[in-house]
Amino acid sequence: MNAYSFLIIRLAVGVSMLGHGLVRLPKLTAFSEWMIDSFRNSMLPQQIVMPFSYVLPVAEFTIGIMLILGLFIKRVGLAGGFVMVLLVFGSCLTENWEAVPSQLIHAAFFAVLIHFIRNNSFALDNLIKK
Repeated sequence: MNAYSFLIIRLAVGVSMLGHGLVRLPKLTAFSEWMIDSFRNSMLPQQIVMPFSYVLPVAEFTIGIMLILGLFIKRVGLAGGFVMVLLVFGSCLTENWEAVPSQLIHAAFFAVLIHFIRNNSFALDNLIKK
């Protein structure tokens, strides 16, 4: 993988994460209520779902911004991968099988970003190192 390929993947995943967070933040309460309702018949108690439903859009937005800027890519990649693992788990618990492939693809791209971090040439990370 070269620096341009890495940049395209980093920006695409970043825009996806930013977009997910960006559309949910203005309607955070409605998003939280939707998520709580979708987990109503799962084994997860509302006391776990509710805080997660408020943190998720902030995490998505922050991870997206950081990826786009190219800041702390290894840590952000790990955080994004962990978010995807939690989302896959939640989708399985609610039997939302349609969401799992997209979440797995995002997780795979986070793994690619971490694995090929040496190709992160066009990033603010490189200005910080100097």
